[in-house]
This record gives sequence, C-alpha cells and structure tokens, in this order.
Amino acid sequence: MSQKNTNIFTISKLNKMSAIVFKKSLRVAAVCCMLLCIMGSCKKLALATASQSDIEKYFAENVLNRTFVVDFASNNGTDITSQYTGCDFVLTNTTSYYNGNMTGTKNGVTYSGTWSTNSDYSKLVINLTTPAIPTEFIFLNGDWKFTKKDVPVLKLAPYASSEPKILYMRRL
Repeated sequence: MSQKNTNIFTISKLNKMSAIVFKKSLRVAAVCCMLLCIMGSCKKLALATASQSDIEKYFAENVLNRTFVVDFASNNGTDITSQYTGCDFVLTNTTSYYNGNMTGTKNGVTYSGTWSTNSDYSKLVINLTTPAIPTEFIFLNGDWKFTKKDVPVLKLAPYASSEPKILYMRRL
C-alpha cells in the first residue's frame, strides 16, 4: 500500500497558530506596559504622599538662607539676564517656612523686602521694596509659580497668568 504525503500543517492551521501567538504576544505586551506605568508612578506617588514636614525640610535645606543668582530671565521673549549680572538674592525665614524677609544685592547696595509661599510650595511671591529698587527688580516682584524645583536651579513662571516671562534662579 502506498503512502500519501499529507500535510500535517495546512495553511489554515498555520494562520490560526499565528493568530493565537499574536494574541498572546499582545497580552504579554499589554501586561508589560501596565507594569512599567505602575512602576513609573511609584516615585510620583511617593512625592505626592510626602508629609508636610518633609516638604518644609526640603525647602528649608535647599532654598532658605541660601544665595541665588539669576541664571536666565526672559520678559516677553527678550533675554534680560544680563541686567542681573552681579546681583544676588536671599530668602530668609524668621518664624515661618511660609514667609520671611528677602534681600537683593546689586553693586554693593542691599535692597530688602519679603517673600511668601503657599502650603504646597508651588507659589513664590517676591516683593522687594526698600530703598527704591532698581527698575530690573520690578520684573522679579510678583507672584511666581515653580515650574521645576531641581536645586540648584529653581525654574519660575508667572503664577495664574500666561505672561511670557521666565525666571531661572541658581543657588550658589
């Protein structure tokens, strides 16, 4: 009796196996993506659940009583950084981690005023006033929001405003 050569795998069976393998690969890829998203959000979750005292401690250790210089300033797209050459600024705390005195020094003259922040340290209000401040310090006065607190550089933009202003202050 002669044997016929029969195909064990027909085209339809091969296509079905490819579809099964594809579906399983797709599931594995989806699970991997979910795991990556969960692992990536752990750091954000840890920051979001940091206690208020941790945030105050970070601000106290990295911002308060430290000298900062203007690393970059832009007003309506115009780079005005050179106006702050030789200037330095210090936020001091007296009785609170949410407000205090501020000084700005230019050409050996010290100007004073105040600073304040909100409870989550997303806002910084600068108000340099005495003696009569130089015109370039007027740009600094106002409500700023932190766009990045990556010490040694603090990146700020106008708070609750879409004004095209940018301010980067670097800790010395």
